[in-house]
Amino acid sequence: MLRLAADENLNNKLVRGVQRLNQRLDIVRVQDAGLRGADDQMVLEWAAAQNRVLITHDVATMVRFAYERVAAGLPMPGVFEIGAGVPLAQAVEEVLLLAECSYDGEWEGQVRYLPLR
Repeated sequence: MLRLAADENLNNKLVRGVQRLNQRLDIVRVQDAGLRGADDQMVLEWAAAQNRVLITHDVATMVRFAYERVAAGLPMPGVFEIGAGVPLAQAVEEVLLLAECSYDGEWEGQVRYLPLR
């Protein structure tokens, strides 16, 4: 099962919904890891050091910095970008599907946009 990190801008209802449906899931909010207000590069560095796929709503900058890490040859365990218009229940379901059915390292260097198509 994947280890996940919830970006500071991620809807906390999504985090609670995921945790409610799978209490074994290892998901940490970046603000709970002492990264409240940290810039995107720092968040991605922390996620890589912790081997956590980052879940975010921040398509404006996070995705660009994720790809910059990959281009620089730095570790980037993956980013799941959840579109602003995705219904909460669908987002929870898709995060759970990815977390429960993926192998460790499967999303290395990749950005995936939810909803899945």
